[in-house]
Amino acid sequence: MEASQSQSQSSNSLNPNRNPFASSLPLWPTIDGQLGLSEEESEKHARRFYNFGFLLLPLLWALNCFYFWPVLRHAHSFPRIRPYIVGSAVGFAVFTALLCSWALTFSIGGERLFGPVWDQLVMYNLADRLGLTSWN
Repeated sequence: MEASQSQSQSSNSLNPNRNPFASSLPLWPTIDGQLGLSEEESEKHARRFYNFGFLLLPLLWALNCFYFWPVLRHAHSFPRIRPYIVGSAVGFAVFTALLCSWALTFSIGGERLFGPVWDQLVMYNLADRLGLTSWN
């Protein structure tokens, strides 16, 4: 009897198919835990944040990813909410890449890249063009 118990314990500890993270799936979809929203309310909020992110408010996508971090972290949890959170993460990543490339293009390229059009693109000489710097 003792030999069979020790065999079953050793086979459980050596079983490569056993998932140690299966018991760590989140019970709540938000970072607040049980103080946060229920699953139905979470789906409604996640959908709203995802859709409003398309209205040139990509920081809502970042907020969506932050607030629903347990859903983003665990691939098999909350399947109704997950598409909105993953979409928000992809949307925010694309927005960040576009914003950084635009900023780097202007800061590194500058006048060498754009040539004579550069004076019309930059805003730091707007006051000179409008005559707002003369004190007369």
